[in-house]
Amino acid sequence: INHIVHNGGLYKRPFNEAFEETPMLVAVLTYVGYGVLTLFGYLRDFMRQWKIEKCQNATEREEQKDFVPLYQDFENFYNRNLYMRIRDSWNRPICSVPGAKVDMMERVSYDYNWTFTYTGRVIKDIINMGSYNYLGFAQSAGACQEAAAKVLSQYGSGVCSTRQEMGNLDKHEELEELVARFLGVESAMTYGMGFATNSMNIPALVGKGCLILSDELNHASLVLGARLSGATIRIFKHNNMQSLEKLLKDAIVHGQPRTRRPWKKILILVEGIYSMEGSIVRLPEVIALKKKYKSYLYLDEAHSIGALGPSGRGVVEYFGLSPEDVDVMMGTFTKSFGAAGGYIGGKKELIDYLRTYSHSAAYATSMSPPVVEQIITSMKCIMGEDGTTIGRARVQQLAENTRYFRRRLKEMGFIIYGNEDSPVVPLMLYMPAKIGAFGREMLKRNIGVVVVGFPATPIIESRARFCLSAAHTKEMLDTALKEINEVGDLLQVKYSRRRLVPLLDRPFDETTYEETED
Repeated sequence: INHIVHNGGLYKRPFNEAFEETPMLVAVLTYVGYGVLTLFGYLRDFMRQWKIEKCQNATEREEQKDFVPLYQDFENFYNRNLYMRIRDSWNRPICSVPGAKVDMMERVSYDYNWTFTYTGRVIKDIINMGSYNYLGFAQSAGACQEAAAKVLSQYGSGVCSTRQEMGNLDKHEELEELVARFLGVESAMTYGMGFATNSMNIPALVGKGCLILSDELNHASLVLGARLSGATIRIFKHNNMQSLEKLLKDAIVHGQPRTRRPWKKILILVEGIYSMEGSIVRLPEVIALKKKYKSYLYLDEAHSIGALGPSGRGVVEYFGLSPEDVDVMMGTFTKSFGAAGGYIGGKKELIDYLRTYSHSAAYATSMSPPVVEQIITSMKCIMGEDGTTIGRARVQQLAENTRYFRRRLKEMGFIIYGNEDSPVVPLMLYMPAKIGAFGREMLKRNIGVVVVGFPATPIIESRARFCLSAAHTKEMLDTALKEINEVGDLLQVKYSRRRLVPLLDRPFDETTYEETED
């Protein structure tokens, strides 16, 4: 049964999110598949050691055998014997704008994916189901391209300095004012790299004596930032509010280890849309818990900004909440805006502090002016400040494409993870052999997809991940769905039994998150 939550008035809209149980036979066969591959890997390593099979992987030279090893042979076992078999499914070079359709350079391998040779042929008009081009602003023509070209001729391509020295342009100031208005916060700061926005700013916000409560499926940038901060890290189950509340209670009751002193700060780290699961954060409940236990909230909207909400303002608008309830609003420009970089929004005191103490602000080169203009133009289009309704129409088109695509895949019998409104659509493949097979068969049919396996996912949860875009027409989606249906029958990956189970173990108690009076 689909899990629809209203939870005591916290939700102003139905929240439909479900994960279907993995069939037992499929799980067993998946483990068996990995076991067989591992056995053959050891056999091939034995043959390589005795020169029966040619050894093409990196090894220490004979004269270095007595040195402290720079290269750990066993750590590379998975890459050498499992990943290498399906390596052709990744790093495919495209040679066009990553829009609704892309052109891809053809390559072949004559040594089982150890090396690739380009044939010189270009595969034209592949339907792009893998790029995070949610609103279709990754394009080579139109208002964004014209504005960026004009700024390129005026400012050049690079700034060659940090913001604190000689790299602060009027365009940077304009962008930050626009981002603050778009988010509905007092102030905002922008950075040239989305990953570094998390990894370099979290250490500036928390440190030793602080506690970070992190969702188990948070992005690597959040994980790295948390580790670099030196704060204590505790993990709660994905989107599980009972797990989060238990950690909050324990943190307040027991305090810091050994000393039992109160934590200096408690920071909750969550994402708007989780890019591997396609799930949306239960933000109303997270905010209720944050207020109840007097902690801070850091929200990563890398995938949700522009893609959720009636006017594309992200997961906060999607749930009808106030931006003031989120202490640190982070997001990137690399998805919905078709550009590069990231931002942090919040109170003016927070942003002023980060301008001084953030490593990304002090040491990183400023954003490229054409990239800044791409963001400004696309953001104004979404806000309607360009005098058109194109931006709002794109947000609505993305929502329609998402619901249509998800519904059709479920009707075909595939196991689909995530929220019904999430433009990230994971289709479960499970078995290791089907990862490469699905990617290759889809490419044969001129559909570009992303396939994902261990260690990026749990070992029995390999999947194909589709990313919907407002640039996709219904004809494109119908073509892709037709081919997916055909490949699904060919590879026998229609595992669904329509046994949808809720994400959480027990129903919510409507009084659990009632805000306490100060």
